[in-house]
Amino acid sequence: MPEKYARVRAPELKGRGWLNVEQLSLQDLRGKIVLLDFWTFCCINCLHVLDELRPLEERFGDVLVTIGVHSPKFEHEKDPDALAAAVERYGVDHPVLDDPELNMWQQYAAKAWPTLTVIDPEGYVVANMAGEGHAQGLTKLIEDLINVHEGKGTLRRGNASHAVQNSDLTLLRFPGKALALPDGHFLVADATHQSLAELDADNETLVRRIGTGKRGRKDGTEPEFSEPGGLCLLPPHVAEVAGYDVVVADTVNHLLRGLKLKTGEVSTVAGSGRQWRGTVDFDAHDSLVVDLSSPWDVAWYDDRVVIAMAGIHQLWWFDPVRRTAGMYAGTTVEALKDGPLHEVWMAQPSGLSASPDGSRLWIADSESSAVRWIEDGEMHTAAGQGLFDFGHVDGPADEALLQHPLGVLALADGSVLVADTYNGAVRRIAGGRVSTVLDGLSEPSDLVLTADGDIVVVESGAHRLVRLGAGTLAAAGIDVAGVRHRTERPPTMLAPGEVELDLIFEPAPGQKLDESFGPSTRLEVSASPPELLLEGAGVTTDLRRRLVLSADVASGVLQVVAQAATCDVDAEFPACHLTRQDWGVPIRVVHDGGARLPLILRGMDA
Repeated sequence: MPEKYARVRAPELKGRGWLNVEQLSLQDLRGKIVLLDFWTFCCINCLHVLDELRPLEERFGDVLVTIGVHSPKFEHEKDPDALAAAVERYGVDHPVLDDPELNMWQQYAAKAWPTLTVIDPEGYVVANMAGEGHAQGLTKLIEDLINVHEGKGTLRRGNASHAVQNSDLTLLRFPGKALALPDGHFLVADATHQSLAELDADNETLVRRIGTGKRGRKDGTEPEFSEPGGLCLLPPHVAEVAGYDVVVADTVNHLLRGLKLKTGEVSTVAGSGRQWRGTVDFDAHDSLVVDLSSPWDVAWYDDRVVIAMAGIHQLWWFDPVRRTAGMYAGTTVEALKDGPLHEVWMAQPSGLSASPDGSRLWIADSESSAVRWIEDGEMHTAAGQGLFDFGHVDGPADEALLQHPLGVLALADGSVLVADTYNGAVRRIAGGRVSTVLDGLSEPSDLVLTADGDIVVVESGAHRLVRLGAGTLAAAGIDVAGVRHRTERPPTMLAPGEVELDLIFEPAPGQKLDESFGPSTRLEVSASPPELLLEGAGVTTDLRRRLVLSADVASGVLQVVAQAATCDVDAEFPACHLTRQDWGVPIRVVHDGGARLPLILRGMDA
């Protein structure tokens, strides 16, 4: 066993309950390599990791047991029924421990979603890593553990058995987005069925299904998708030139697909299929060469398709005529900051809607529980206060709270409807106020306006489309007293005054720091509220930073963004890699707190 793996006994797994298995303990798993995946189902990076782990689970199925530890961020995610639905929605077939109070999160010293912890066959923690992109490093570590423990006689082979929950049979299964078609029909992204469903004007009767239902990325008249999301109907003159009518955000494939409505033929129109892990630039690129990252929604605005690139907290654009694509807004920092488009911060944008007059683009910025808009090259926030403040509160927009909204719909009167997903509600923003139009829904994820003026809600958790009743909008505007929440993520206790931020970078196996294109590392630090940080904000190339915390601010969030450039070692044609990770670290300033904040940045695989 390499010396770098410390011998720390893994705490026993305890929680509210289990999914996909009746009961499990680390003692039961002695002799197996155990991979704990600390996740929360709102988090796009966590969803990326689920897909990264699938090949490892298949390859090492006789020695590796993956356990998802669900440690929720949002109040809604503490609901056991919502967690069970998410396990089905995202195809999680390994055991999942329900950790609603973040007890396991604390015992394993997790600081970010996702965090991966590896436990060896003797029950010791041997590795921790935050973020995504660690499949190659995990492969090497698992191979090392197999060799060591087979030699010691402490490895136990044989596939672990557990009961996988079965899906109910419904016409739609966790639909994400929908589109009203010119003929009155609805096109629905039927995500868990890996297909598009065309429904009749009654929003219930199936007209046809586009897609085989098999997860994949095949084009043609028998296409395959992987959790399709947003849908955008192109203007007729653009569709005629492009050769297709609808742009589909094929989320897990990291692609945009084009759909011809007449024939049902699907083609790939943007994306290489690789997940974006590059550097920020605002240039135009060949749309079929550029890498995308979990495109969640699409809308026609500014004479092009704008993409909610949830995976990297940005908006991108796609030109179907020129067949080019590029970045539109955001720096990839996950936070909430307004201003010029190239400087703003977003947090998993997941819903888009252009105003009928084309002047504004409205955005559901889900992880900041915010609704924002773009006009004249700048972004503004209509409602929402940041990454860790959420709830169901009506009233003045600067005081109102939402909870992880996924959809928006701009109306001709200037108001905006919001699919307030984790509150199970439709909200309305108008005249500087937020009101509740309808609640009691099951994870609404999108809103559609029909040609007749009806509002149709994609009720994802109930697997259906529902219409708002007559007069519902007219009756909207009654305030909800509401409940305020703040993420109960355990804060790091730090002392006021000088604090050393020590960011430790560990390259992925077979890689080393590379300065071919300038400094190999970059560190950006900011705080919310800004008054928390008296000194130390800004960007440097040194991964160590002296911070000075104010004694007058009791608590806040330190936003730390680090990146490191590496290249392959001893390769004939070495590839270059860019590792990037951000942390929103909740802190509490106390006089007996620590004077050092260590964070570990582990190099990403190719």
